[in-house]
Amino acid sequence: MPCVRLAVSTRGRCAGTAGDTGAVPEGDIVWRAARALDRALAGRVVVDSRFAVPHLAVADLRGQTVLGCGSRGKHLLLRFDGGLTLHSHLRMEGAWRLVPAGSRRRPGPPADVRVVVRTDEWTAVGLRLGVLDLVPTVDEDRVIGHLGPDLLDPGFDPSEALRRLRAQGGRPIGETLLDQRVVAGLGNLFRTELCFVRGVTPWTPTLDVPDLPRVITLARQMLQLSARTGEQVTTGRRARDQQHWVFQRETCLRCGTRLLEAMQGPRQQERVTVWCPSCQRGPAPDDATPVRVRRGPPSRTSRPAR
Repeated sequence: MPCVRLAVSTRGRCAGTAGDTGAVPEGDIVWRAARALDRALAGRVVVDSRFAVPHLAVADLRGQTVLGCGSRGKHLLLRFDGGLTLHSHLRMEGAWRLVPAGSRRRPGPPADVRVVVRTDEWTAVGLRLGVLDLVPTVDEDRVIGHLGPDLLDPGFDPSEALRRLRAQGGRPIGETLLDQRVVAGLGNLFRTELCFVRGVTPWTPTLDVPDLPRVITLARQMLQLSARTGEQVTTGRRARDQQHWVFQRETCLRCGTRLLEAMQGPRQQERVTVWCPSCQRGPAPDDATPVRVRRGPPSRTSRPAR
């Protein structure tokens, strides 16, 4: 049997990183990965484990039963009955893969492997994980307590999300939507598309964005659809070059105008930000340049908000 894709679908390939298909590891990707791990591992006893990160080199999960796996925003939490939680964050290039026990198929290059958790049926392999920790389950808040309401949580509280959104005041909406302390789960793809759909530039002050409750509703709908289908489509069109209005495009899908881009965000967290100067109104930086679509995997220097 081949290894199992956890995050997004591919055609005819065994793949496990969001970068393999151009998909971005945002909240929907992590949500799907967590549920695949939960289905495969929950209730199973760990027969072998291995960590390839210095601070966990001597950790051993053998003999522990997997209680389950869940997600919070972009964070994945694999819990064990010994009172520990394996906490991971994909960042831009990470992935989880499932390989049937006994399979000789390698889930990825050995140098990419950060953790292996094996049961009698499946082996879960974490590749290129940007964050990997073992924490007491009772102390999970230490690593996820700073997060805002999770847009994919069935118990999501829209009033709390709106309160946090409004509290950002004049902060640019593009920065606000990426801040996981406000709402958890959005990344560059969805914040770019949300700004387009609401007709505002990413530099528009948050409180100046019309109908903020609608922004929250749309954000949740976009993530829920992508989590359900495994396809990050925001236009309703599944054709390869029509899935997004402006993200990873050179011209606006709606009006055909050449898109503009500039860097946005706090120092060392800047992200390439794209918008349509015809369809989106509001302030924009003077150093904007016409978009040139970048091919290939995301830059290793990009560091999304945690």
